[in-house]
Amino acid sequence: MATIRKLRGRWQAQVRRKGMKPRAKSFDNKAEAERWARDLETVVDRFGCAPDTRVADKQTLADVLRRYQSEVTPTKRGAEQEHQRIDVLLRHELAHRTMSALSASDIAAYRDERLRVVAPATVVRELAIVSHSVEIARREWGFHLPSNPVKAIRRPSISNARSRRLSPEEEQRLLNACDTGRTACLKPLLIVAVETGMRRGELLGRTWADIDLDQRVARLAQTKNGSAREVPLSRRAVEAMKPLEQSTNGASQRVFPSSAGAREQAWMRLRQRAGLSGLRLHDLRHEAVSRLFERGFGVMEVAAISGHKELRMLARYTHLRAGDLVARLG
Repeated sequence: MATIRKLRGRWQAQVRRKGMKPRAKSFDNKAEAERWARDLETVVDRFGCAPDTRVADKQTLADVLRRYQSEVTPTKRGAEQEHQRIDVLLRHELAHRTMSALSASDIAAYRDERLRVVAPATVVRELAIVSHSVEIARREWGFHLPSNPVKAIRRPSISNARSRRLSPEEEQRLLNACDTGRTACLKPLLIVAVETGMRRGELLGRTWADIDLDQRVARLAQTKNGSAREVPLSRRAVEAMKPLEQSTNGASQRVFPSSAGAREQAWMRLRQRAGLSGLRLHDLRHEAVSRLFERGFGVMEVAAISGHKELRMLARYTHLRAGDLVARLG
């Protein structure tokens, strides 16, 4: 039978069982102390021992996220973006919760608060980080937690399919705005993006060892879906990259040397100068895929260039101009 007593203004519950070290914990009220003791006795009677909850009682979510950030995040291809998302989580009051006190209602409150300021897709990614860090803590870092609270809540539904096309006039405005900016390789980057349909990470990760301008091929050893592929380069893309190749210091140098964060800032400034507030950098991939279809490429040919494994996903990026289709109908 557990011992419940008042000690220095708080209620202390103590559980003793043969073969285990006595366990004690203090609470603000007697009911919480009795509930804790009852739950612990149930676990001991069922499994013959009591889980050690001291680590989860002392460590906060911030402690777990920092360890995750230093040990797990660097192993991922999207490490830079995940590092930034964890920094956002660390600045929130949710990070101060101890792991044993972290509840589904805490996670749900965070979800609802974030949905008021950021897109559902952003919230889903942040929740995924919290969920995975909790799972790692439970399975590998010695945190005794009865469940993962993130798995008990509803995830925001994502509806981010876009039909945004880039008109020739808008494209020219972007290129003209590049001439007045300070980022030298931004103009070639935009041209290559709209000519090849490569993802932002694929573009920024390319070194000159991956590029064969004579054969007009870009080789991607690592991609988002894990499959290597070769992307054909149009004459326009090759001409845009030639000045960059002439100024390079070696094959290991990146074609477009910049971090994802710096490139995003440069894109936002460029977009403002061009007066295209609703355009996203990822829309250039969307435009490239649509143009490939308009040039007469088949579905499998476009998938081989863009790297889409699911044709359903490829359809999301493809929005053909009705006027062009009318011309083909005759």
